[in-house]
Amino acid sequence: MPEGDTVWSAAHRLHTALAGQVLTVSDLRVPRLATVDLTGREVLDVTPRGKHLLTRVEGGLTLHSHLRMEGSWRVFRTGERFRGGPDFEIRAILGTGEHTAVGYRLPVLELLRTAEEERVVGHLGPDLLGPDWDAGKAVANLLSDPGRPLGEALLDQRNLAGIGNVYKCELAFLARVSPWLPVGDLGDGIPARLVATAHRLLDLNKARPDRTTTTGRRPGERLYVYGRRGRPCFRCGAPVSKAEQSDGASERVTYWCRGCQPGPTP
Repeated sequence: MPEGDTVWSAAHRLHTALAGQVLTVSDLRVPRLATVDLTGREVLDVTPRGKHLLTRVEGGLTLHSHLRMEGSWRVFRTGERFRGGPDFEIRAILGTGEHTAVGYRLPVLELLRTAEEERVVGHLGPDLLGPDWDAGKAVANLLSDPGRPLGEALLDQRNLAGIGNVYKCELAFLARVSPWLPVGDLGDGIPARLVATAHRLLDLNKARPDRTTTTGRRPGERLYVYGRRGRPCFRCGAPVSKAEQSDGASERVTYWCRGCQPGPTP
């Protein structure tokens, strides 16, 4: 599931493969970009911003993409057979003399002026993996709506950018609080510790092939609660619970331990 660390890793691979190279292939397979041709332009950089990817090319243009739930970018050697899904799921192909980047199932793909990037990312809070990271501002953002449930507040990219559903569940578990607890009811110091833990975990996982929040536990025990419904909690042995929780726009599945995480439940 793409979260801030996944997007950072994708941006790193794309930047390594494309930056400083001139595009020899440009195939954007969405209706409004079908006639766009970026060949002959140099790729300047590929920058992650929360869960957004900004591929900047010569001429003041930025190709903006967002992975959401199912999107991905794959990088292949030029001439290598694509492996990432059927051809009809391909939304973008950017190729150079050495590498080809292929975007699969991208729900968001648009071309804009680099000077106008704020239009698509200006609403985001501090980026957990970005140069603008500001822990104090992230804490203040989280607490700005005291009655909002923690799970919803963590997923709101306007508060801090990069947390998805996996980290939402794991962070609440590590803080020993219910994801439904209003943020205003968090104990002293807990919001700051939550934010610090989020930053530490995303930074640790950005270069890992498998996301892990359980550093130090036995192999195979990568996550404390996410995806573990009915299985025993590593901490107290109680069965992990699962329920739907709104993120403000849609219902998102939530995993938590009733034994370790006291507070409101659905």
